[in-house]
Amino acid sequence: MSTSETAVASTALEGLPDRIPHWIGGEYADASDGRTFDVADPVSNIPYARAARGNAADIDRAVAAASAAFPAWAAVGNRARATILNRVADAIETRHDRLAAFETFDTGLPVTQARGQARRAAENFRYFADVIVTLGEEAFRQGSEQISYVVRQPVGVAGLITPWNTPFMLESWKLAPAIAAGCTVVLKPAEWTPLSASLWPEIFTEAGVPAGVVNIVHGIGEEAGQALVEHPNAPLISFTGSTGTGSHIIRSSASNLKTTSMELGGKSPVVVFADADLDAALDSVVFGVFSLNGERCTAGSRVLVERPVYEEFSARLAQRAAATVVGPPADPATEVGALVHPEHYARVLDYVETGRMEATLLAGGCAPAHLSEGNYLQPTVFADVPRDARIFQEEIFGPVVAVAPFDTEEEAVELANATRYGLAAYVWTSNLTRGHRIAHAVQSGMVWINSHNIRDLRTPFGGVKASGIGREGGARSIDFYTDFKIVHLALGPVHTPAFGKGGQK
Repeated sequence: MSTSETAVASTALEGLPDRIPHWIGGEYADASDGRTFDVADPVSNIPYARAARGNAADIDRAVAAASAAFPAWAAVGNRARATILNRVADAIETRHDRLAAFETFDTGLPVTQARGQARRAAENFRYFADVIVTLGEEAFRQGSEQISYVVRQPVGVAGLITPWNTPFMLESWKLAPAIAAGCTVVLKPAEWTPLSASLWPEIFTEAGVPAGVVNIVHGIGEEAGQALVEHPNAPLISFTGSTGTGSHIIRSSASNLKTTSMELGGKSPVVVFADADLDAALDSVVFGVFSLNGERCTAGSRVLVERPVYEEFSARLAQRAAATVVGPPADPATEVGALVHPEHYARVLDYVETGRMEATLLAGGCAPAHLSEGNYLQPTVFADVPRDARIFQEEIFGPVVAVAPFDTEEEAVELANATRYGLAAYVWTSNLTRGHRIAHAVQSGMVWINSHNIRDLRTPFGGVKASGIGREGGARSIDFYTDFKIVHLALGPVHTPAFGKGGQK
């Protein structure tokens, strides 16, 4: 790291808090019972701060604050809300270096990728500011007799539960459409990575978001998260995380008939045909599964390669994995940093040991020799992975990829669909007719042909099967946070059948 880059990172971390409180009704607050939990960074695994450990009473306070703020916020016009969202984006951008440094320190993401997440968070607020002022409503005319029109009304208090990978950006992905739509929110950030969420209070205050519109309660999922899911006055739950947790949230929400949006796990296939641009496909595979430390739901973690190029592609993938730079997250040269938490690190290493028994290890499988401390893993490649292997079937959520051959298009589709997940898929071929055919046959919510994971914020995001329920993105996010009310209006005399008038017309 250069001297200037070290100075920027050091300056950005000067404001590192040793205490992370809740933010309820526009004020900082401790847990009602005074409890806290330790927060550690993934390089040293030494606690650097204590966060308020939220409980049911804290969630109740936050929901009450959000409920009190809701009528006034819902009444604010779309243009005025959009103006505030743009000011939020401005406030994020002025904290760009500090936010990236916080995110890198807390999550282990390489700083170059954390900077990208900071830009994306601001973009989310600007985008939904545009959506809310351009999104129209519908009207239907029944000849000259009647007209019906549809209005959107914000649902109320939205419960947002966010994950620990790219936490600030994913918080923005939920916060922006929720408040754009006129909802007020209670955010429960992931307990492993609460640091960047500590910037939201000053950002929202600076942008002029009224007190109580956004409330933040830190805590353990089984306590604070569960209380939010069960709270009767929070009718919406938007969750991003594991499939098991998502299933539990849906069950817990059922008694209150809550509306839920679930973006869950993935085990996404990359299908590489022999006629593909193999250099481009290789770049995409390496970036898609090893960027963000492999801790991404849309990672192409199952690479299916047509037999004629299988050996070559597998060998080249292993070479690239071995050459990928693993190092301190704050070093701009680092391509893969430290995995987020010792518990998760142990889980990923357990999958690596399982993979040694199930398949052929071509690269990685352990921490680099120069990194004796911290949650580091050299990008790992397994080849000849059978379809029933755990590393083929289960989401690892780390820099680990399973490679398998196929002989026919039909077999490629069968292998691509041979897991319980269906979030994303990637197809590489010079035959675009086949590319479209595969895209329609693969069971996934999203498919990229001859491209890595490039998102358009206007498009729906989500999966099928065990990868989730519902879609967010673009107007669909606003749909989730609003109720539709249909108003019918007579334009002239109403000719109603005259029941009870003795046959009078």
